Amino acid sequence: MALFWRKGYLATSLADLTAATGLSRSSFYASFGEKRALFIECLDLFAERTRQLLLDARTTMPPVDAIEHFFAHSFDGVGAVRDTWGCMMVNTVLEAAGVDDGLRSRASDLLQRMNALFVDTLVAAGLPLSDAEIWADIIMTLNEGLRVESRRRVPGDRRRVQVRTMIGMLRVAIATSSPHIGDRRNPRRTS
Repeated sequence: MALFWRKGYLATSLADLTAATGLSRSSFYASFGEKRALFIECLDLFAERTRQLLLDARTTMPPVDAIEHFFAHSFDGVGAVRDTWGCMMVNTVLEAAGVDDGLRSRASDLLQRMNALFVDTLVAAGLPLSDAEIWADIIMTLNEGLRVESRRRVPGDRRRVQVRTMIGMLRVAIATSSPHIGDRRNPRRTS
């Protein structure tokens, strides 16, 4: 998984995979089948571990604190080297766009599952569903952008400021729970 995460699907060769696993070509094919099947297993594992990070945090802390923990772990928990690898799901969407619609679609679906988990977390924090959906989209946009910034090697301190700002705005939105930014049926006008 780490090899695919770091290099991407296309740049990871069979020689890379046999070196990483210690298997011969024939043993690799016997164990994993084709490279694509192994990549999909790794992508799914990465997605599940990412979701589990937020799910585990939700069992021990309030919902917004769990979201903050999710982002803090992203910068501090994976180590300095992996911090420059981005997110395997985001990397796959970018790498596969226009090249491999199946992989792009798979990674997009996994990101959508993460978005749904953010919606659930925000509803648990007290936001109405319509607002939670909008905020989850905002969180995912920031999340995906931060992962691209990590690949660009933007310093973690700059990314932490972005997260703190978003978390602060989110806390205010939850505390006031008005205006309902996602309620298009009854929009409130403010002057």
